[in-house]
Amino acid sequence: MTRRWIPPILFVLIGFAVAARQVSAGSIGAGVALGMVFVLLAVALSPLVFPRSLAAADAQRRSAVDGRPIIYWRPGCQFCLRLRIRLGTAARRAHWVDIWRDPDGAAAVRAITGGDETVPTVVVAGQPHVNPDPGWLRGQLAR
Repeated sequence: MTRRWIPPILFVLIGFAVAARQVSAGSIGAGVALGMVFVLLAVALSPLVFPRSLAAADAQRRSAVDGRPIIYWRPGCQFCLRLRIRLGTAARRAHWVDIWRDPDGAAAVRAITGGDETVPTVVVAGQPHVNPDPGWLRGQLAR
């Protein structure tokens, strides 16, 4: 649970260090601006920008009922963040599973990818897709 917060915390700490150095050098505006950039990056890398994560078993059960895709992801993954941003509000129409929170989700991804935890891995109608094109997935969510 804690490791999913390591990248955002590191960005905040580095941002404060960079901002403090700028402020101590007399450049208050640059220090504040750089600090804000690092905080925004920390938020972007945190689990906060993703829809609520489900357990893999719950996501599979719900997907069987409503036909919505399952998206396996992990915090700090740039490809997961790209997918999340490109999906926009359509992201809420999928079931999201954080593989760092759910060992069964990580096992499902390893089974799909041949032993790797490559994310995002998306299961649409029982068919797995590793790092799919966001435009294609958005089209699947519109159905």
